[in-house]
Amino acid sequence: MSIQNVGMKAYSEALKSFASGTHKVQKSAASEEKVTSSFMETVEASVKKVNEMQQNKAAMVESFASGEQQNVHELMISLQKASVAMNLTSAVRNKVLNAYNEISKMQF
Repeated sequence: MSIQNVGMKAYSEALKSFASGTHKVQKSAASEEKVTSSFMETVEASVKKVNEMQQNKAAMVESFASGEQQNVHELMISLQKASVAMNLTSAVRNKVLNAYNEISKMQF
């Protein structure tokens, strides 16, 4: 599976989630329950996940540089995942800022 396919799958799932009103179904150990997440909660979760990827990348680079780990393939995969996640986050931030600027220019 290529990176493009993974990105498109994630985009499609996010679009479906947004179209359905951002309702998520999470399975708990005791029972199934619906959890409604707000836009702010979704953004916070996404930023935390990107931060975790960045921290994982830094840890893997450090372990590779110190000689603890010799697996170059996993290191490069981690670097690319963190890079793609950061680029996507930046693109979304830029789009949100552009939309905010357009709305603020509107006259009522």
